[in-house]
Amino acid sequence: MDTEAVRSFVRAAELGQLRHAADELGVTQQAVSKRIATLERGLDVRLFTRTARGVELTLDGQAFLPHARNIIEGVDRAVTAIGPGSRALRIDVLGLRSAQAVILHDYWRSHPETDLDVVTLRANDPRVAVAAVQAGDIDASFRTITDPAALPRDVRMIHAFDSPLELLVGPRHPLASARTLTPAQLRRHRIWVPGIAPRSEWSEFYDQLATDFDLRIDAAGPNFGNEVLLDTLADSTDVATLVGTRDRYIWPTNHDIRRIPIVDPTLVYPISLIFSRPDPHPGLRAVIKHLGGLTAGPEPVWLPSWAVPRSGTETLD
Repeated sequence: MDTEAVRSFVRAAELGQLRHAADELGVTQQAVSKRIATLERGLDVRLFTRTARGVELTLDGQAFLPHARNIIEGVDRAVTAIGPGSRALRIDVLGLRSAQAVILHDYWRSHPETDLDVVTLRANDPRVAVAAVQAGDIDASFRTITDPAALPRDVRMIHAFDSPLELLVGPRHPLASARTLTPAQLRRHRIWVPGIAPRSEWSEFYDQLATDFDLRIDAAGPNFGNEVLLDTLADSTDVATLVGTRDRYIWPTNHDIRRIPIVDPTLVYPISLIFSRPDPHPGLRAVIKHLGGLTAGPEPVWLPSWAVPRSGTETLD
């Protein structure tokens, strides 16, 4: 099996567009399309269907994707095993449109010489990320272990940056015309955050947020993806959701969705970074320095009880 064809399939599946996959892989869109077509012929199945927005996985594609990821990860580990001096800095983010990925992209644009590999573990339980750090599969992860006593001694966790929240609403929502909102103004409004995973840090975050401000956080229903969420918001008169200031969302212009900052206090989702304590990747130091230079949100702020203290001088030492 052509591993580059498998890699092209994985990136196209994660990004949803052949062009974006081609850009990341440094080849033409035609080359990615040919690789995937060859892979489909070899497997005798269709892996994608084309849509107006790009490509979507077929049922066979969905079944093949986790195994394809394992193939690529195995190949990458094999290459790493024979070239330890040239291994890329591998950092796990929650999603390629998350604030974490946006900030890493900003860092890479100002440091294009950095050999950076941004990955997504696709795991809700942060202990999976900790195990991956311990195993050397990744060098760092933007995850939080909310119980410090549960953090292994050979893994360190530091404050990375704060992500102020904004309310995301459609044009017909009662709060759509507001320039800013306070937490008190959100009461009695339905805030829909579908698919909150048990034992995840964001589950604990939303539980505390709802309790402290008497908010109606609705986690009902499966998470069908950002597109479905945005389509729902655009047509709704009563549904809103919460997003981070730096999170990247794209929607059709006719949706007219508004992002409204929340202030007095600013609701902050704290982002942590975990990495190996005894042997951190040498490239991690510059990333942590970049994180320390990010602009903080407006005071006063609300943080969950498990937020990692912000020292302002985070280092590898």
